[in-house]
Amino acid sequence: MDKSSKPEQREKTSAESQRTAQPVSPAGPADSVNPVSPVSTVGTLEALLFAAGNPLPLAGIAGIMECSEEEAESLLRELRVRLSEYGSGLTVQKVAGGYQLVTRPETFAQVARLSQVTDRHISAPTMETLSIIAFKQPITKPEIEQLRGVRIERALAKLLELDLICELGRKQVIGRPILYGTTDTFLRCFGLNSLADLPKLPERDLSVLSPEEQQLVSGKQPEADSAGDAQHGENGETEQ
Repeated sequence: MDKSSKPEQREKTSAESQRTAQPVSPAGPADSVNPVSPVSTVGTLEALLFAAGNPLPLAGIAGIMECSEEEAESLLRELRVRLSEYGSGLTVQKVAGGYQLVTRPETFAQVARLSQVTDRHISAPTMETLSIIAFKQPITKPEIEQLRGVRIERALAKLLELDLICELGRKQVIGRPILYGTTDTFLRCFGLNSLADLPKLPERDLSVLSPEEQQLVSGKQPEADSAGDAQHGENGETEQ
């Protein structure tokens, strides 16, 4: 064998190994045609809202995105427009004092089928109880039962289980009954930013109600009765 041919052979082998050692993208040759674009600032915001799940306050978004609140608001508007332009099933909505990615109303029929996985339906009586609490909070269980005319133990238990209502304290009357009100979960579920967004109740003829029911519906406290006050003074103070 001619020894002078060995260096040439080694040089050729080295050149071939260089050609075959080029890194290959895991995504295949398509990436060379359609390379993946870098994530934009709006895309980062979209990922942030998706990962958060719950509403994020504007100050929190600005802090995470390292920008001013005005810039964060501009990014939120741009994200809402982009989602709408490419026909996304999601949109950005302001709820419970923050911003959240939510499904668009047009997708309700399909999204509602998710409830078949777990039974989290609210019955009509429970929804009626929730409505009374939402519009009359803070309100006690006896006051709700007086308005509904039925006992509401099961409805209250269901609403507490779903975190739609919570205990707000106790009313400063005899027996100190628990006061109930709605939660941030309630605002998110019904797409409300605050309780001020609740629809106005229609006017109602109060003349058909008893004086006690009129006080409950109007939200006014009972007026002190002079005779009762005199008797109260004789008998001593009531229990706190």
